Amino acid sequence: MKKFLFKARDWQGKQIESEVEAGDIAAARRLISQQSLVLTRIIEKKESELGRIVARVLGRVSLKQVVNFTRQLATMMVSGLPLTDSLALLKDQAKAGTMMHIIVDDALEQVQGGQPLASALARHEKTFGEAYVATIRAGEKGGVMEEVLLKLADNMEDKQEFAGKLKGAMIYPIIVLVGMVGVMLVMIMVVIPKLTQMYADFGGEMPLPTRILMGISTIMLKLWFLLPLLPLGGYFGLRAAKKMPGFELRWDRFKFRLPIMGKLREKTILAEAHRTLSMLLTAGVSLIESLRVVGQATGSAHFEEAFLRVSERVEKGFSLADAMVETRAFPVIVTQMAATGEETGKLDEIMMKVSNYFSSEAEQAVKGLTSAIEPLIMLVLGLGVGFLVIAVVMPIYNLTSQF
Repeated sequence: MKKFLFKARDWQGKQIESEVEAGDIAAARRLISQQSLVLTRIIEKKESELGRIVARVLGRVSLKQVVNFTRQLATMMVSGLPLTDSLALLKDQAKAGTMMHIIVDDALEQVQGGQPLASALARHEKTFGEAYVATIRAGEKGGVMEEVLLKLADNMEDKQEFAGKLKGAMIYPIIVLVGMVGVMLVMIMVVIPKLTQMYADFGGEMPLPTRILMGISTIMLKLWFLLPLLPLGGYFGLRAAKKMPGFELRWDRFKFRLPIMGKLREKTILAEAHRTLSMLLTAGVSLIESLRVVGQATGSAHFEEAFLRVSERVEKGFSLADAMVETRAFPVIVTQMAATGEETGKLDEIMMKVSNYFSSEAEQAVKGLTSAIEPLIMLVLGLGVGFLVIAVVMPIYNLTSQF
């Protein structure tokens, strides 16, 4: 999409200067005319290379920033403050030059120009997500913007808290693993070469563990420059492979079959997906549209396909529970709870209960993973240290015995 700067006048003769995104200048003219504006000038907005680099650096808006934006906007609107005044206050509160300040400023400009908030935020869908925009749009159509914003803020805070618990539980194992790898690299690339030179001066046959360690050290010293290229090669290789038909789906399903981590990933995705589904249904979005949006928001090719298939079956008249059973992608508890929600007419509340269930399951899985990783790390660390000690001490013992 290209950006176009334009000047126009409304029917009262007021001059408006703004920008619009479109595929080409003709599409931009159509979008402007749809806003009941008389176009006077339009040019394509050119961005310098430096500007694109700065935009990429500043373009990362954290989940915490989006949560704070939503909560503050909800609080202001519930207090009776108009939308434009609320956005103006949020713009003033945001640090000038940051991406959040730019986004709020753009949203304020669009809303002042007559655009609904959902359309203004849709211009920054990568930051807010399709589900967020769809929820805002439904709230505006239903005239329940304040209630929707409060619900959206609550759900996003729950999501943030859940993500924080997962990250917090993984900090200790990651620190230990990074430390262990760092010590191994120092030993192999600094300590072992010096010992190798000392052993060579004395001569004699080295034990097998020592020869293995010396061989690894020699290879890493000669090919150290390849170490940072390995993850980069893997990353770009995976990106290229994902363009192959069907590969991304097979790769995604493979990740679900990984021991421990696969189940944890599945529960995390199910928790977030059903939280989003509940939020959309509460906002008044249709079930079919909600399922489609949730599928695209999962970040999983496997569950995206599953939710889209469920959406298609529901559109044809099937019940949600039966459609979910057909996909064979959802646990039994999900289909049972979906059936209960349809029978009671409280599907949004039931989906939130499903989300809470999987959130609890994921937290327990993380605790179990942490408990299992600690002794496993100690075992691996012990074996590694033992191998290093044997490889280093055995030659010294052999050399002293010769004297």
